[in-house]
Order: sequence, then structure tokens, then C-alpha cells
Amino acid sequence: MIRQVFAAAVLALASAGVQAGGEFVALFNGKDLSGWWGCGTEDPRVWMALDPDQLAQKKAESLDDIHRHWKVEGGELVNDGHGLYLTTDKNYGDFELVLEYKTVPGADSGIYLRGLPQVQIWDTTEAGGKWGIGADKGSGGLWNNSPGAPGKDPLVHADRPFGQWNSVRVVMVGERVSVWLNDALVVDHARLENYFDRALPVPRYGPIQLQTHGGEIRWRNLKIREIEPDEANAILKRHGVEKRNIAPPGYERVFNGVNFDGWSGPLDSYEIVDGALRCKPHASGTIFTKAVYADFAVQLEFLLPPGGNNGLAIRYPGYGDTAYVGMCELQVLDNTAEKFARLDPRQYHGSVYGQVPAHRGYLRKPGVWNFQEVTVIGSRITVELNGTVILDADLSETTDFMYEPEKFAGRTRTEGHFGFAGHNDPVAFREVWIKRIED
Repeated sequence: MIRQVFAAAVLALASAGVQAGGEFVALFNGKDLSGWWGCGTEDPRVWMALDPDQLAQKKAESLDDIHRHWKVEGGELVNDGHGLYLTTDKNYGDFELVLEYKTVPGADSGIYLRGLPQVQIWDTTEAGGKWGIGADKGSGGLWNNSPGAPGKDPLVHADRPFGQWNSVRVVMVGERVSVWLNDALVVDHARLENYFDRALPVPRYGPIQLQTHGGEIRWRNLKIREIEPDEANAILKRHGVEKRNIAPPGYERVFNGVNFDGWSGPLDSYEIVDGALRCKPHASGTIFTKAVYADFAVQLEFLLPPGGNNGLAIRYPGYGDTAYVGMCELQVLDNTAEKFARLDPRQYHGSVYGQVPAHRGYLRKPGVWNFQEVTVIGSRITVELNGTVILDADLSETTDFMYEPEKFAGRTRTEGHFGFAGHNDPVAFREVWIKRIED
């Protein structure tokens, strides 16, 4: 079954023109608990902040509990329904996880992703007594998402009867999670919410955890494959590896990769290299689409050189500094550069320059392509970087500015051009697509 799932994934990626990333590796060796420790429902940011000696001690002290409640039997992991959750030593970013599980009546379990709850597993029969909280809808959903949020309830009921093995496949890129239960898609590219603080994004890295919760559960054939950036970008663009759209639905390409057709401004400050639009070194100025947009979403990929600095011009009037005369400039910046170590928080990548700071820690290293989607509706701007929302702000509610509010005179603009605000560095952009959002 697992080989078939992997083959299907590779076939889907190949038809999308994407090279699959690393190979699957076993999380469980079939013999013992090597590579695992014990942890409960704990904010991974807290224990990850421990110094190495403290973390090593925490892991070592967890093993007594693990060995009381977990065992290996016939090449299967078996938990008695109690104790700490089996937790991988290694932390993962973007990944594809496959496994099989078998449980018993009354059981309630789950799979924690990057240390966050959870892909739900439970007794979905009426006799299990949990129809009132969603068990009737089946396993596989992101049960700890907010009520009504995408992914909380599985799309279909796909559980097999007790006594049979269930297969699970999870693809996670950024906060975006897709889940297949017994080959049925039950979660489709939904955001996993941060259970420990819903105002914060999901951590970029974290462990896989197998939850224990009141009934025996058995696990086998646990394997994981780390997803590389090019594949991750393709998944984000197409909203799932099984969806082989040539273009994102509803979007139109605004940069053709060949010339500057459809663009205005100081075009001499930019060059086209290998299908990408790149600011020339020591050149500046804002180039922009001839088309004007009101509410819209833009998808693009960008590559930062070390210390690179550029910006996205949002509702730009076609003249002046977009940070002030446009609705805003969204920063495109190498947050890791030493020369930027002491900036105002509202100057780092994804921030509304001078107005609203974005969450940091979700950029890839310089020289690697990033995927970003920006949605502008009315006065609200959302920035999703590599699958994680790093900014969601209503500029009409902003009261704290880097400078006097009058300096940001354009922030109430309701339409304008989209563009790139060069700042002397060879920052590159490609695959630029825009979708108009109508009422």
C-alpha cells in the first residue's frame, strides 16, 4: 500500500513537471524505539528553546514512561492507550508522511504534526459516544482547528471497520496540510492552526508525535519523505500535488518570462535572466503592471541574494515611493543579513513597510526560491510565505507607525498598479500570476 501511495505521488508530481524530493525513510525500525522520545501536548516552541543539555535531560527522563506504555510486537508499535506520546528525535519542515494504524472501540488518538495537534483518529461509531464532537464525520480531520475552519471536519468518512488497518498519507508544506485516509482525500490543503497560540503561525520545524488517548492503538509502516523547496513551491501553486493545473485557477500570468510586455516604469533598472525578472545591481526604481487592480491576489516566486532588498508595490499610482504614495510596500528582504540586524520590526520581510510587522523565521536561505501569495481585499492584506501566513492586517486599524501617519498618505488607496520596488540588489522574481477578486 505505501509503495502504491508513493508511486501515485511521484506520478502526480511528474505530470505537474516537478521533480520529487528525497526518498522515504523509516521512522520505526520494526525492532525497538530507537529515534523516539516521549512528550505530551506541549508547545514545541517552549522545549525547543531549552539549551542542549536541558533538552537531552528532558528526553532521557521521558523514556521510563515510554517503555511502560509502548512496546514493539511483531514489527508493530503498540501503545496501551496511556502515557506520553511517542515523539521523533528529528524535527521536520515540509514533508510527506505515510503510516498505517489499527485501533479498538472507544479509542481516541491522533498524529501531531510539527508537535501540534492533530490529525484525528477515533472510534467513529455511534457506540463510541463522540458523535456530538464530530466523530460521526470520520477520522483524518484537523480536529483542533477552530469550529468551521477548513480541514477541521474530514471531507468524507473513510474509516475501515475495527480489526482492519487504516492507511494515512499526510502532505504538509508550511501550514498547509492535505490528508488521505485509505486513499480518500479527507483534508484538502487546509491551514493547520497553532493550537497553543492561534495568533502565531505554525512552527517551521517540529516532530511527528503519535498520540495516546484511552485505548490500544497499533502502528506500522511509518515512513517520511522531506519535501524540497521546488516541490513545495509547486504544491503551493497548484494547491495539492494531485491537482495538475497548468496555471493557478483564476489567475493570469502578468510576466511572461521573455520581455517586459505589460509593464511600465524604469524598465532599464531590470533584466530578464533565465525566465526571471531581476533588478540590476546598483539600480533602483519601481516597475509596475500597466493594468490597474482593486482587490486582487498575486502569486509569485522570488530569490534573494545575501543581503538582498526589494519590495512589492501594492496599489501603486505609477509615480513616487510606493511605501508612502501607494497603499504600501511589502518588504522583500533577507532577514538574516547582518546589516539588517537592527531594523525596526516593520522593515523585515513580508511587513507592510513602516506600518505592520510580519512574523519572521519562514524565509528560505538566500539563493533558494521562495513562494509567496499576497491577498489584498479592501484595507486588509494577507501575506502567505512558503505556505505560512506571516501577516494578516487591516491597514485601516493601524495606529502605530514608524513615522508620522501623514507620511503614509497612500495607504487608503482602493486601486493601483502592482509592481516591484528595486533597492539596488539583484533580487529576482518569476511565475508572477494575478487574480482579480470581484464582489
